[in-house]
Amino acid sequence: MKNSFTAILSLAFILLFSCQQQEKINIQDEKASVKKTLDSYVKSIVDEDMNLYSEIVSQDSSMINVGGSVNLSWIEGWEQLKEVMNGQNDAFSETEIDVTKEKIFISPTGKDAWAVTLWDLKTVLGDSHTYLLPLRCTWVLQKRDNRWIIVSFHKSFGVKSLGEFQVTSSE
Repeated sequence: MKNSFTAILSLAFILLFSCQQQEKINIQDEKASVKKTLDSYVKSIVDEDMNLYSEIVSQDSSMINVGGSVNLSWIEGWEQLKEVMNGQNDAFSETEIDVTKEKIFISPTGKDAWAVTLWDLKTVLGDSHTYLLPLRCTWVLQKRDNRWIIVSFHKSFGVKSLGEFQVTSSE
């Protein structure tokens, strides 16, 4: 009887350990999913698609984003972010984003991720000037309801980059 109990207990531990092993994170799959979220972010900016944007960005009031804008570089919460993005959509047109570099990292738990990207953002502001802005972007994402959501981001350009802006007139 004692040997049967030991065998059953051992089998239970093996099954428990096996179940835990099956929950191992597939880092490459998670990186691909994060990349898909970041690609959707770019698409939402280029297409001025606030529905897509709202699907991939956290709507938490505690969310804080830091942008490269001189006038408003601290964006706190979904409502303020939505207001900023609607204003950007009104001001910009013909936006193109070329992602020139991208590195994605997944936490050991598979529930958090961060990424660093470089962008060349080209856009028309108003009716007469086209801007080419080299941006550095840092992203923080969380896995919620089995999908990756952007919970914070930071976009900036370096001091050296300020002299590298290319502005052309459409006139």
